[in-house]
This record gives sequence, structure tokens and C-alpha cells, in this order.
Amino acid sequence: MPPFAKEFGKTLLIVGGMLVGLGLLLFFGNKIPFLGDLPGDFHFEKGKFNFYFPFATALAVSVGLTIIINFIFWLINR
Repeated sequence: MPPFAKEFGKTLLIVGGMLVGLGLLLFFGNKIPFLGDLPGDFHFEKGKFNFYFPFATALAVSVGLTIIINFIFWLINR
């Protein structure tokens, strides 16, 4: 077996896990009750113009993904 096979296998597992997580988020995203409706999400309407900026939701998802990814890297490097 080539020397890079173990590292390549880890990389494939991480990318595959991230794709599964993204697929689950896209599939079940509208069923998560608080996602997109947090107090820091901005929504402006003026006539036919709508502007929606999910600032708090983006911040919460970013913090959550950072914790999950750091935990995965911690598990790999143990």
C-alpha cells in the first residue's frame, strides 16, 4: 500500500462526512424550528422589495461548525 493511502483515506472520510452533513442540513433545514428566525436576523420589506440577511443564524451555524470540525480534527490527531 502506498505511504499516502492512510492520509488520503482520512481526507476522503472527512470530506464524505461533511457532504453527508451538508445533505442532511439541506434536506431537514426547513424543519429546524429556530434556523432562520433568530433575533439577529434582519428582514426588510418595502413594496415588492424584500431583503433578508440571516446574520444571527449565520453566526450560530459558524460557531457550531467550528466546534464540530475542531472536535473531528482532535479525534484524528489523537
